[in-house]
Amino acid sequence: MTPRPTADPTIGERIRARRQLRGWSIRYAASRAGLSHPSWSRIERGLQAADNRFVLAEIAGALDCAPADLAGTGVPAADRAAVAAQAAVQAVRRALVDLDLGEPADRPAPAVDGLARTLALADTLRQACDYAGTARLAPGLLRDLHAAAGGPDRGRALRLLCDAAFIASSVLRNLGHPAEAWLGAERCRDAADAAGDPVLRGYAAYARATAATACGSYDRGLALAGRAVDELRPHAGQPGGTAVLGSLQLLCAYAARGSRRPDDSRAWADDAAALARRTGETTTMGLYFGPINVGIWRIGIEVDGGDPGRAAQVARATEPSAIPAGFRQVYYYADTARALARLRGRDREAIRFLLVAERLAPQHVHTSALARETTRALLDRSRRQAGGTELRGLCERMQVA
Repeated sequence: MTPRPTADPTIGERIRARRQLRGWSIRYAASRAGLSHPSWSRIERGLQAADNRFVLAEIAGALDCAPADLAGTGVPAADRAAVAAQAAVQAVRRALVDLDLGEPADRPAPAVDGLARTLALADTLRQACDYAGTARLAPGLLRDLHAAAGGPDRGRALRLLCDAAFIASSVLRNLGHPAEAWLGAERCRDAADAAGDPVLRGYAAYARATAATACGSYDRGLALAGRAVDELRPHAGQPGGTAVLGSLQLLCAYAARGSRRPDDSRAWADDAAALARRTGETTTMGLYFGPINVGIWRIGIEVDGGDPGRAAQVARATEPSAIPAGFRQVYYYADTARALARLRGRDREAIRFLLVAERLAPQHVHTSALARETTRALLDRSRRQAGGTELRGLCERMQVA
C-alpha cells in the first residue's frame, strides 16, 4: 500500500511523491541520479537522512525539480520569528523585481547617511541570523537606495545598494528560496557594474555563485566563481579584494566537490588556506575570511562530500568562537552535527552540537531542512537508544515527529 502523505511531509516523502507522479520505479529514478537503488529507497522511507546537499541535488536533478522543491520551506508555528521571516519573503521578492537601475525610482532620493545606518543595522541582524528583522528592513532599504542611486551621491548609493542586495540574497537563500536569492544576486551585480568597482564585481559574483549552488547548479557556480577569481586577481590589493578572492576560492572548492571533482576541490581549498594564512582572521565586507572560516567551509565540503569522519576531524581543529558572527558559527555547529550523526556512537555529540546551533541562531536552525532531517534521524534512532529529553525538546521546538 502506498504510504499516505502527512500534512507536513518529510524530504523522503516529497521524493517518493514526485517519483510516483512520474510513474518511475525506484531503480530507474536512482539510475538517473547516479545513486544505488537501496540508498534511494532508504531515503524515501526515512531510514537514511536526506541531509546531504550534494545527494539532494542529484535526486532533484533526476526528478527534474529544484532541491528546494524537495526540502520545502516549512517552519515550526511556535517560532514566531521564523514564521515572520517567511511571511516577509514576498515583500523582499517584489522589491527586487521592481529594482531596475535602468528605470527611475518611485520615490524621492533620501539622505544616504541615514540609509547607511539602516544598512549597518540590517547586516548586524543578518549576521546574528535574525532573518525576520533583516527581511523587514530589506524592501524599504532596497527601494530607498534605488532612489538614492539617481541622486547626487550616486557612487556611494550604488555601493550601499550592492551590499543591500547581497544581504537580501543571503537571507532568501537561508530561508530556502534559492531562485529569489539568485534574483538578489543579479541586482547585486547590477549595482556593482554600475559602480565600476572590480572588488564589488567579485563580491556580486560570490553572491551569484552561492545562489547557483543553492539551486543545485554546481557546475554553474564553479564557472561563475572561477571566472571571478581570474578577474579579481589583478585587483586583489584593493580594499576588500583579498577577502573576496579567498571567499571565491572557498566557493570554488565547494562547487567543485559538488560537481564530483574532488582533486580540483582540494586544490581550491588549499589555495584559500594559503591565502588565509597570510591574511589571518578578517571581518572585511562581512565575509570573515580567514583560517577559521576555511575550516568551517571544509567541514561542509567533507560532510556533503561523503566523508563525515574527515569533517569531524576538521571540526576538532577549528575554533568557531574566533569569528564574532553567528551566521558563520551556526554553520560550524550544524554541519558538524550532520557529520557526527553519520558516525557510529556519536549521536549524543551530534545532539549537543545541534542544541548549540539552535541557541546561537534559532531562526536558522528552525528554517533549515537539513537540520530538520538530521534531527529526525536522531529521533528515529533514539527510539532504540535513549536519546534523552534534550533531543525530544529540540524535536518539539522544530515540530519533528
